[in-house]
Formats: sequence, structure tokens, C-alpha cells
Amino acid sequence: MTAPEFDGLLDAVRRAFVDASGSPVPTEVRLLDPAEARAVLGDRVAAAVTDPALLAELVPGRETTAAIAVAGDGRDALVHTTGEVAGAPSALAAAVDAATAHLVCSLRRMRGEAAVLDALHSTGRELTAQLDIDRIVQDATDAATKATGAEFGAFFYNLVDEVGESYTLYTISGVPREVFERFPMPRNTDVFAPTFDGAGTVRSPDITKDPRFGRNSPHHGMPDGHLPVCSYLAVSAISPTSGDVLGGFFFGHSAPDRFTARHEYLAEGIAAYSAIALDNARLYERERTLVSELSRSMLPVAPPIPGLDVVTRYLPAATGSKVGGDWFDVIALPSGATAFVIGDVVGHGVTAATVMGQVRTAIRCYALLELPPSEVLRNVSALTGGLFGESFVTCFYAVHRPADGTLTFANAGHLPAILVRPDGGPEQIGEALAQPLGVGAEFPQRSTGFPPGAELVLYTDGLVESRTRDLTLGVEWLLAGIPALLAAADLGVAWDKLVAELTLGRHDDDIALIHVRHRGEDPA
Repeated sequence: MTAPEFDGLLDAVRRAFVDASGSPVPTEVRLLDPAEARAVLGDRVAAAVTDPALLAELVPGRETTAAIAVAGDGRDALVHTTGEVAGAPSALAAAVDAATAHLVCSLRRMRGEAAVLDALHSTGRELTAQLDIDRIVQDATDAATKATGAEFGAFFYNLVDEVGESYTLYTISGVPREVFERFPMPRNTDVFAPTFDGAGTVRSPDITKDPRFGRNSPHHGMPDGHLPVCSYLAVSAISPTSGDVLGGFFFGHSAPDRFTARHEYLAEGIAAYSAIALDNARLYERERTLVSELSRSMLPVAPPIPGLDVVTRYLPAATGSKVGGDWFDVIALPSGATAFVIGDVVGHGVTAATVMGQVRTAIRCYALLELPPSEVLRNVSALTGGLFGESFVTCFYAVHRPADGTLTFANAGHLPAILVRPDGGPEQIGEALAQPLGVGAEFPQRSTGFPPGAELVLYTDGLVESRTRDLTLGVEWLLAGIPALLAAADLGVAWDKLVAELTLGRHDDDIALIHVRHRGEDPA
């Protein structure tokens, strides 16, 4: 009901408040809140309010003699008076309700359709916001089973493994998964073929009476022990980009004629959103796998270093799409010194991984020339100044020279390193020495002792920062965890445990780290 229509209805009701001589009785209008409107009107357009207690609650402090509540679309009002009204307000309200019954039906129908569309779009938003294939298919199956009123629903879909072999998986909703575990995957029979081929939706009031049912061996219908299916609905999930059939939704009910055109519409809508979500998830997974493999292929295996124990870790992001920019390197220099490098390209994906590879190669080249840390970073920054576009690269570069027991380092905008001296606790070194590579031009270097018993930790921000924890707090937690880690018998196992504790196993960014332990000279 539009605003003018509602105002006209209010005017008509007010004009009906007359005394015995037919003269108008003064009235007032009070808007009702939703709770009041539901209590007075229910599903009616107009209703007389005759309960004195309710009248006193709706119009406090007034001796109301007659009142009629009127419903609008989003506006509900009470017309009331303290004058003497001829005739019965309830009869007037009934007449108004009868005269506007068609509006009530139309309004209910539109609200019902709006609720269906809203539910469908809400489901679509939830599905297309996800990137985890397992969760997408299960959520879609649950939503569609509920929307269609099916006793159970299933979604069969294909995945391709790392060697290119296709295999079929399925999800179940409405019944335990064990109910179907002993049955084979559905084949491209006459009943299932339209769904797996993408030929169109199949809706049957009784699938057992369909001429296509029971024609295929070995079961000639449903296998023994299968849940009874009478009403049947099957919908294809078709990729909007490639046109490939990604899978099929199947819904069953033991009673006949349970699926309507609306159920078909809802199932098709959820299937369409599911196809978009699956396309997105598969594209994301392909890129994530490509970037992870590219990053891993560029990372070295730390060479054995006399007198040093070196533990390294590279973990691509476990959640989200932030894969591809972190790296570490351990470089044995011609002089017998060792360079330790940790870095992070600001950005993600294939571009970040390729930039990382270029920067790592450049640092290796300058490092092998035995340039000091400040010169290595200065040359790399100058070389790559126009390479990154909007991005930049942070890097911590340190060189251990066993001849004099020193550690010389420079930092290009990276997180400080952690140094643990033999007689002290963890401390941060190299904080805020210079700007990142590609931005900075000068990279001051510092030196400190690194005797036997000392420890050095280099890491990227994925270890200490997340969506739910800021960087400062993460660093504090890391520093607090170092003493227990150093006391562990196996440093690698201890690091795996500490990483899991710091990230709760769900790090949303890459993690790279190097831990160097100076154990002293090996016995001859």
C-alpha cells in the first residue's frame, strides 16, 4: 500500500467517526510501533480496539471511547476519539478489512517473494565470499536442502588432483553420511544424465513412475537399502565462465509431489551461486598452488656451516591469499663467512613471487663479491629502484665472520632481528636503520659480537602479525617464547611448536625464518 493510499484509508476511517446526528467526531491519529501493530492487527488491515486495558496502554491518560487500528506498508496507525460515536467500530473495521482484502493478499504475496529473494541473495553472498571448496559445497548442500524442504540432499562434484586425474566427491545434508557410504557414485544413467550433462533441471512428483527410472542395471532403480525417494529434484551447477558442469544437486523426499516451481527456482539459484563460488575457489587454489610452488622452488636448502646450527622455515599462508613475497637465504661466502638474509616483498601472488626471485638473485650476486652489508643493500636498491611499481621490499642482511667472531648487519625497513647473547636474554637489533629496497639509498650497518653460545633469529611479519593481533603484541609474544625454545632438545621441533602457538595454526600471511645457533668449533 503506497503512502497516498494509506493516507486515503486513514481519512476514510476518520470520516466514519460520527455521532448520532451524523456530525463528525474529533479524532486523533497515533502511529503504532511494530510490536503494538502485531498485537492489535495480526494479519488484518483494520481492527477495532475494544479492550479497555489495551486502549489505556495505547492511549494513556485519555477516556477513549472508540479506536480502530489500520495497517499500512511500514506505517501502522491508531485512529481514536473521546467523543460519542454512533454505530459499532468493530463493524466499520470489518468493512474496511473486507474492502481491502485484495491489498492484503497482494502485500503478503510480495512480502513472501521478497523474503525468498532475500534468503536466496543472502545465501549467495555467503557462498561467494568463501574460498574453501569443502565448506562451499557443504554449505550450499545444507542451504538448498533446507530451502527445498527435501528430506535429504546431496551434491556430487569433480576435482582434479595434482597429476591431472579427475575424481568425484560428494556432500550429504539431512541424513548421516554413513547412509550413503556403501553405495557407488551415481552413473550417467537416463535419470542422472540430464543433471551431469547440464541439459536442464529434473523435477518429478514421483521418480519411480518416470519412464527413465529402473532401466539401468544392475539395480534397475534404487539399490537395496537406499533411502526411499518419491519426490525428486535435480539441478546442475554450471560454471558461468567455462560452461562446464561442475557438479549436480540431488534432492529427495519419501512423499509424492513435494517439490514446487518455487523449490526448483530456489535450488537453481543456489546452484548458480555455488558455481560462481566454486569457480572463484578453484581459480584461487590454482594461483595459490602456483605461487607456493614458485616460491618454494626459489628458496634454498641451508648449506652446512662449520660451528653453526641453522634452522629455517618457510610456510605459505594457510588462509587467505597472501602467498608469494617472503624468502630467506643462507649464503656461504668465499672467505669462509656466512650471509643470512630474510626479506618480504610488499604484495602477494605471482608478481610478488617473481619480484622476490629477482631480488634474491641480486642479493646473492653482490653477496658473493664479499661487499659489506650496507653496500649489498645499496646496490640492490639502486638496481631495483624502478622494478617494483607500487610495491617495495624489506630485507635484513647479516654476515657472520668466524675469524673475528663478529656479526655485521644492515636493515632495509625490515623487522629487527633477535640476538641472544650467551649470558643474556633476547634483545632486538637493527631496528629502523633504513628505508626498504627500491626506496632507500643509504643503509647504515652495525656490528656486534657473535661468540659461541649466541643465537640469532630473523623472521618475517607473518609470524607475529595477524588480523586479530597487532605487530607489537606479536613481537612481545615471540620474545617471551624464545627462552623456552632455546632450552628445547630439538630446535626444529621447538620452532614448529612455537609457530603453531603464535599463529594458532591459521597464519594468514607467509612465514619465513632463520635461526642461527653458534655452537662453537667442531672438535677435530
